[in-house]
Amino acid sequence: MVDRTLCTGCGDCARACPSNALELLGRRTTAQALLPELLKDAAYYTASGGGVTLSGGEPTFQASFTEELLHGLQEAHVHTALDTCGLCSRRTLERLWPLVDLFLFDLKLYDPALHRRYTGQDNAILLANLSWLAERVRMGAGEKVLWVRTPLIPGATYTHENISAIGACLAGLGSAIQRWEICAFNNLCRDKYRRLDMAWPYQEAALLQKSDLEQVGEWARTSGIDPNLVFITGASRVE
Repeated sequence: MVDRTLCTGCGDCARACPSNALELLGRRTTAQALLPELLKDAAYYTASGGGVTLSGGEPTFQASFTEELLHGLQEAHVHTALDTCGLCSRRTLERLWPLVDLFLFDLKLYDPALHRRYTGQDNAILLANLSWLAERVRMGAGEKVLWVRTPLIPGATYTHENISAIGACLAGLGSAIQRWEICAFNNLCRDKYRRLDMAWPYQEAALLQKSDLEQVGEWARTSGIDPNLVFITGASRVE
């Protein structure tokens, strides 16, 4: 039995557990220590045309670490991608801008009230940062790439109104948006919640059917954005 109310995340209980029934996932590191580990796969990045993506969580919350690591990757000629929801200061984006080749911008909800309800934050900063990135991408004449990604969450982001509103927003940003990736709902995190004795509101939610994803694709492609930029990704359940 674990009393989660006493947990501070220190990991002492896992280190002291004689049967290894408890496990601490993740470890603290520095950019200097992590960079050599990432560069061990440099040959694979070159052969595959890939690189390193910093995601999270939110990598801009650790801006100094992210900046240092991206700088090291850039010096090693490794392609870099930053997965962000855009909830950061403009100054942070300005610091990271020259070090990122591909921006993966997560835009979940367009309506500010719904965004606040489901995420706890207003989306004004997010939309302003997305607009700033789009303008910089247009000015860069292909030097940087900007993709937008929207996860489909039943009862939240997965609505005709939301998909249409996001599509219209992206259409207004013009040629800066090179891909809109709409990601099918998945339940791969259920085991993490179980191991942490945490309730997950979508525990019983089923994967979307193929027909559901086709309908979302139709909503997106008729929202005003170039239909060729819309990609539906992720698994669906058998109908």
